[in-house]
Amino acid sequence: MTFPRGIEVVGSAIIENEKGEILLAQSPKWQNKWTLPGGHLEPGETIMEVAAREAEEETGLKTRPIAVIHWGELINPPDFHRPAHFIYFDSYCKVVGGALKLDNRELSTYQWVAPHEALKLDLATTYPETIKEFIKYLESESKS
Repeated sequence: MTFPRGIEVVGSAIIENEKGEILLAQSPKWQNKWTLPGGHLEPGETIMEVAAREAEEETGLKTRPIAVIHWGELINPPDFHRPAHFIYFDSYCKVVGGALKLDNRELSTYQWVAPHEALKLDLATTYPETIKEFIKYLESESKS
């Protein structure tokens, strides 16, 4: 199997609003499954910076990155629109400003949902694990 873009380093943002809900959006690149905003890491950019930048580019929301929640490797995901080999990092970000307006290229329909409710949706590959890790992170933070 060949991967036209080689190994791609990407980051996604788990965006939380003041109600404790997270933002999910459908992506044509992922067979219209529910995803998190995200994209490719730029040279000189940190993992946390890519999460905040992609969140703003794709949703119009300004965010403050809090922590990297989940990471891993994804080779040729079955629901992605082309062959790909990803190294991914999913970061927790809080909304600090901006107005929600999807870019309509990367993401279409959106919804704010409680993290446990998000697990009931048709999520793209790896996002169920990411959301479970996010829930565990929140639970551990509430105990400390």
